[in-house]
Amino acid sequence: MGIQELTIKKFHYGLVGKKFSAVELTQEFLKAIEDRDAEIGAYLRTMKDGALRQASAVDVAVAEGQSIHLLAGAPLAIKDNILVERELATAGSKILENYTASYDATVIKKLKAARAVFLGKTNMDEFAMGSSTENSAFQITKNPHDLERVPGGSSGGSASAVAAGLAVAALGSDTGGSIRQPAAFCGVVGLKPTYGAVSRSGLIAMTSSLDQIGPITKTVEDARILFDAIRGKDLLDATSSNQPLTTNHLRLNEVVIGLPKEYFVDGLDAVTQKKIDESISNLKKLGIAIKEVSLPHTKYALSTYYIIMFAEVSANLARFDGIRYSRINADQTPIKSDISENRRRNPRKSALNEIYFSHRGMGFGLEPKRRILLGTFVLSHGYYDAYYAKAQKVRRLIREDFDKAFDSGVNAILAPVSPTVAFKIGEKTNDPLAMYLSDIFTIPVNLAGLPALSLPTQNDAERNAELRRSPRESASSPRQSASLPVGFQLIGKPFGEYDILSIGEVYERESLGV
Repeated sequence: MGIQELTIKKFHYGLVGKKFSAVELTQEFLKAIEDRDAEIGAYLRTMKDGALRQASAVDVAVAEGQSIHLLAGAPLAIKDNILVERELATAGSKILENYTASYDATVIKKLKAARAVFLGKTNMDEFAMGSSTENSAFQITKNPHDLERVPGGSSGGSASAVAAGLAVAALGSDTGGSIRQPAAFCGVVGLKPTYGAVSRSGLIAMTSSLDQIGPITKTVEDARILFDAIRGKDLLDATSSNQPLTTNHLRLNEVVIGLPKEYFVDGLDAVTQKKIDESISNLKKLGIAIKEVSLPHTKYALSTYYIIMFAEVSANLARFDGIRYSRINADQTPIKSDISENRRRNPRKSALNEIYFSHRGMGFGLEPKRRILLGTFVLSHGYYDAYYAKAQKVRRLIREDFDKAFDSGVNAILAPVSPTVAFKIGEKTNDPLAMYLSDIFTIPVNLAGLPALSLPTQNDAERNAELRRSPRESASSPRQSASLPVGFQLIGKPFGEYDILSIGEVYERESLGV
């Protein structure tokens, strides 16, 4: 079995069965990254020395006959907005290019306690602002299934790493679909947990009321294992919850899945519609009942999300001045000329403000600047009530729509993840609105704070064939949209992760052969 076919469970049984050592597998993954990632661009950097130390400690534990966690020795990739002590954490931005984390995120502490191995930090859209991973300040990540296409975003590096077999699993973050959409584009599994189910301590914030850390994996079972390891109340995050997760132990013939009529509309492309229809048919064959539901305020979700997100971005990014952690030097000619020009235009402006202006101007990319400006506008006097306050009211209505749908007797809601398959690199970079529309089906889940699981529609044989395609082979034979991965999402009740994971596991086993 090659490393590309390894799941967390397979890795664990091979390790405790002494078919291989953790160090051997870690070295093999690091070699694969060295050989193949130059073409994909999933990783910003590897953490070779630390990974080998972690793996060696696991091998000692196995040799001593200690009982080990399922994740012990498992080679994981970490999105670069999640802090790992003594490692760089750039959030994909030049303004944090030199920032080294002084502490571990809570999820990292938990994974270290489980003795997982961290292979490296993955690429992402700058401060998680994007749907394609083209907004990174450092590189563009490509979809392993077709190197001419995007992997989705903002967790595109993590999804690409898992899909290409360059990690057994990965962590991403999801603010408006940033785990689920790249998982769908890359043909892997992604879980966006309930807001508060996983601590955000140590996550570089974009939108604090929406951000959530979650797993990207090859199977639903792996998503459950990784989620179990990172979930739980955290005193360092006041928004984290100690509410127990619900599990109803439903029989398949008792499961009812809702289809929101507002999601299956003309904007859904034919390939996506066809593959999701096939998945719905497969669910029916398993004895699962399908029922139409309505989420009437869906049409307002996109504008509501962007108003709230812009506002919180403006507040959260105000803390970054670009002086300490970027590589922008105050003696650089562009900054000197900027300051001179500012002094000419604004003679009363302080030198410190000029430095902030210049450093932030050079440190932030185009998308963060756009969102900071729009966020400052919607929070400004005279516009707060007209935009931000109204958006919060509509957010509550969107949550109530989901509550009513679940109260009607459905156990989960099935919806598309994206209106299209992965689009070509550069196709939407000059059209922000078209890029924003990529998240139209995922955004409502974040606004409502619900859990959602992104599942691929392709069967196991097809997916494994895709995973084995070399990047070079993919580049020389670009894929037609009909053969690209398509995902659908199962949306659950608050803290109902185990219900959607259970449905997903049955679907994966019976319909995909995993």
